[in-house]
Amino acid sequence: MAATSAAGTDYSPVRETGRIFSFLCDQAERLSLPTEVVERRDAVSFTSTHDEIYYPIPFKETETLAALKGVEGSVAGAIADLRYCPQKRNVKISLERATAFGSQAYMAKVAGLSKLDPEVKKKLKDTDLLAAQSNGYRRMSANLYKTKNQDEYFHIHGSLEATTTLNMIGLEGQRPDLTDYEEIIKVIESHVQKYSAAELEEMNKERRQAGVTAFKYEDFKNTPHGKLNIQEPPWKVTHLAGDLPPTPFPASRSGSKKILEGVKVLELCRIIAGPTVARILTEYGADVLKITSPNLSDVPFFQVDGNMGKHAADLDLKTEEGRRRFEELLANADVLVDGYRPGALEKLGYGANTLASLAEKRGKGIVYVNENCFGYEGEWAGRPGWQQIADCVTGVAWAQGQFMGLSTPMVPPFPISDYGTGCMGAIAALTGLYHRAKSGGSYHGKASLMHYDLLLFAVGQYSEAVQEKMRAAQPPEFFQLRHCDSVDRISSTVLKIMQRRFPHLYQAPEEAGAEALTEKWYSEAYNAEIEVVRPIAEIDGVENKFERASRPNGTDRASWEDFETDRGLI
Repeated sequence: MAATSAAGTDYSPVRETGRIFSFLCDQAERLSLPTEVVERRDAVSFTSTHDEIYYPIPFKETETLAALKGVEGSVAGAIADLRYCPQKRNVKISLERATAFGSQAYMAKVAGLSKLDPEVKKKLKDTDLLAAQSNGYRRMSANLYKTKNQDEYFHIHGSLEATTTLNMIGLEGQRPDLTDYEEIIKVIESHVQKYSAAELEEMNKERRQAGVTAFKYEDFKNTPHGKLNIQEPPWKVTHLAGDLPPTPFPASRSGSKKILEGVKVLELCRIIAGPTVARILTEYGADVLKITSPNLSDVPFFQVDGNMGKHAADLDLKTEEGRRRFEELLANADVLVDGYRPGALEKLGYGANTLASLAEKRGKGIVYVNENCFGYEGEWAGRPGWQQIADCVTGVAWAQGQFMGLSTPMVPPFPISDYGTGCMGAIAALTGLYHRAKSGGSYHGKASLMHYDLLLFAVGQYSEAVQEKMRAAQPPEFFQLRHCDSVDRISSTVLKIMQRRFPHLYQAPEEAGAEALTEKWYSEAYNAEIEVVRPIAEIDGVENKFERASRPNGTDRASWEDFETDRGLI
């Protein structure tokens, strides 16, 4: 199907993806990309069965995700040349797969049940320790509301705890009497409307909560933080202190072409963006050990997709025994992925400088990858945040609302910024491993939700003509969504629309055959069949596939040795 019939214009998502890929390649030096990425940019191709715009969003989400996957595949190819032998390695990226990648939490299933099916809770380990997800009232402590000033909106965010934010605006942490969706919105918004955004910002700051004012892009650019960060690259990879010789990749033990076979990755992350960094590394063969505290909440369903290919163990790093065991693991780690609040691991003694010193002592470099919300420069760099916070502060939410014909901001459907950030973090990790093997040393990769959103603005929104055609294709229920609707309400509405309009994206693997966007595994830990989005990049001479099914947090021992015996069950 041609783009003209799909979008009613001569706009081609495939062609635009190529332009965005070139835009990223042109920043190769700023992004510390291997020289091969630029030299072999013509080996990267983008394909689509329909050349359609899939997401009802004014930003080029599919195109940007696909372009990032092109960079990822190109860096993976450069590592393959180092590890095996140089050859021409074509990289192929499907826009349909990239679209699935951007909404994969909503495509995953356990025993045929999706995130939006109430019955799925029975299949999950309850890691929602404070009922910030399962309780409807507490869940809406993370939402966008009007303030007392006209045309001013604030996204409060109770994170995974809820009570502090609810108390902040004068509400009880628990309201068992309040179960109706519309009534919950009415009650919470009426309390947010007692304050201005400036007052809420100050209250948030005092309590170290993750809320933020919903800015328009032009207003965000004029903040000191915005002025500084629009000049920054989408992600960074820098050399850490120390002078270490090259660390070659481990010898292949199985004869496979998995470029990260034998590479050990410690993941300290929750929710989506950070786990996505490490999930991608598992696709290339890394042994990823996800470490979570048994005392910290995590969203149960996100583990179905996010823990794919990993082992998952619990350790409390605030205890002597937890630290001892963690440091034993760290001594052999090649990569550490940190998705916690900026400075949290540093306070525990595991920041970038400490890891660089460890690497010097052991004589082998390490790659440390940070993922956060607000970036790493400027006055807001230390603020906590999540995907919706980044979308609100940068202006993405206002642009979404304007696209829908509203005079309010609107958080876009699906956690796409999370997945884009995860891909950038994975590119940073792969880049660090490449340089460690070729030049030596240790490396620090940095990716943030805010910078993914700024990349969306940098590559440009769809033209007004294209946006008009996109709006004309949406049914009435799309325009009935409001700023105060929950992320799940927005995403479920859009998911149903996309399932009707683009059924080829949602075919079961056995029906779709070679074009399947998902794959099924049997998970012993869930005691059920699970369905997850397949790896995206196809690279000549590189195996890019999972070795094991996902499992809930805390399923495994905190051990590297167990990877030797566990090869998973398809």
